[in-house]
Amino acid sequence: MRIVLDTNVLVSGLLSPHGPPGRALDSVVSGAVGLLVDDRILREYAEVLTRPRFGFDRAVALQLVELLAEGADHVDASGIAVELPDPDDAPFLEVAIAGGADALVTGNARHFKTRDRRAGVRILEPSAFVAALGTRGHA
Repeated sequence: MRIVLDTNVLVSGLLSPHGPPGRALDSVVSGAVGLLVDDRILREYAEVLTRPRFGFDRAVALQLVELLAEGADHVDASGIAVELPDPDDAPFLEVAIAGGADALVTGNARHFKTRDRRAGVRILEPSAFVAALGTRGHA
């Protein structure tokens, strides 16, 4: 299974490692699930994780982003453009489409219009993703 992990799930997974976002993040870090990224996503991960309000150690946060980058499949989504209510969400869906992701895992599923799901990308909340992993024997 290959996924795109929205930044909100990454942050939630670090803040609440035992909940569904934490299990989703664990599945990526352990290599049980493949991660799809591009430079825009990696920049957002780094920018958000180093915000003082989250209290993450800057060096550790940047090491995590580097670890994710090293283990991820890098996708060129430059030829795909989608319109979403929040333009900051577009890179995640674009990478999911271009990379043929099995799912985009996000805590903000409502930000992704129903018509965008026709592109073959499932939009899953972390709990639904963890349940899907369980049915595949990866939980």
